[in-house]
Amino acid sequence: MIRGIKGVKDITPDQIPKWTITERTAHALSHAFGFHEIRIPVFEKTELYVRSLGDATDLVEKEMYTFSDRDGTSLTLRPEGTAGVVRAFIERGLKAQPSSRKLYYIGPMFRHERPQAGRFRQFHQFGVESVGNAHPDADIEVITLLWRYFSALHLPGLVLEINSLGESSDRQEYIRTFVSFLKGKEPRLCGNCQRRIHTNPLRILDCKVPLCRETVKGAPSITEFLSQPCQQHFDHVLRGLRLLGIPYTINPCLVRGLDYYALTTFEVSCSVLGAQNAIGAGGRYDGLFQTLGGPPTPAVGFAIGLERVILALPESALPQPDPWVFIASFGEKGREAGLSLLDSLRAEHVKADTDYHASTLKTLLRSADRLGATYVVILGDDEVAGNRITLRNMVTKEQVTYPLSTASAAIVNQLR
Repeated sequence: MIRGIKGVKDITPDQIPKWTITERTAHALSHAFGFHEIRIPVFEKTELYVRSLGDATDLVEKEMYTFSDRDGTSLTLRPEGTAGVVRAFIERGLKAQPSSRKLYYIGPMFRHERPQAGRFRQFHQFGVESVGNAHPDADIEVITLLWRYFSALHLPGLVLEINSLGESSDRQEYIRTFVSFLKGKEPRLCGNCQRRIHTNPLRILDCKVPLCRETVKGAPSITEFLSQPCQQHFDHVLRGLRLLGIPYTINPCLVRGLDYYALTTFEVSCSVLGAQNAIGAGGRYDGLFQTLGGPPTPAVGFAIGLERVILALPESALPQPDPWVFIASFGEKGREAGLSLLDSLRAEHVKADTDYHASTLKTLLRSADRLGATYVVILGDDEVAGNRITLRNMVTKEQVTYPLSTASAAIVNQLR
């Protein structure tokens, strides 16, 4: 027996209802907010991710699935969606299309990390990118969409944390002060954070190692170093969230480690998920377009891990399954009429099914019960001779008789 790859799971039919509601809600809310779907390739040239994520990051060094094409080109399965969207925006000239300035995507991503609850080597993300708008209202819109998505799914224990990274000059001044604060405290930091002092000090702030979190307590806040325009931008975002009734907490330790991130950054966590409780995060990345060879372009977006959402999704968020019909047809004439009725219902997009192996009413009813049918059509040779069918409600056991010639229309009306 050939087994599946560790950390790459099958999504079986019993799990599909949760995936359907999370994806359907993503599509519906994205459209409501004026976003348009984009579908990007699942693999790109490795250079795209090296330039966007940074060649010194753990993701690039340890977690990407990279392989050589036959011509020697290095390719990588996409570990995230933003870089591909930005590449497509630049390459396809989407700036000239007003409908392509607000984009969203849903699809699988790939990272070679240790599988754990809600985290897999193939996982799925829903993300949005609002491109070309530097106004803080664009930040508010994106955060609102993120919050409304989780709220629509009735996820419990939601917490929105927000911070501002300022502009590059603000961060450079802050980093000098922060590194000075850490002087003499290096032995208390984990090995990764000791290296980050020299390569990416901001990442020390969001390290999850308890001793590192304790060490940075009392460190100066990056918001103390914001220029006046950056502070005004941040204040505008916070006012907008209050206006819309979206609760938030300012977290000075919420940072992004790459230079092209700027201004607003945010993250939503869900209390029912334990220590690894982040389910969605985003922020402004005004410098990424230049990093990837495009013109200066402001942008803000977020990404949501759908496996984490599904782990937190309450059963109450799932809609009731649509009613459907089982055709219990038997006898030579009955089976012929049943096959025709089955096709007629399906043509009306009504879910209808049968059991081709069962040949008696008793076994057909047993199959209908086992499959959870809402209604059963009883149709044998006698029913055909009398030009009728019997429609049985499998919950109430009530039965109604309809003419066979108009049965399809009657059943459609009954279900709708």
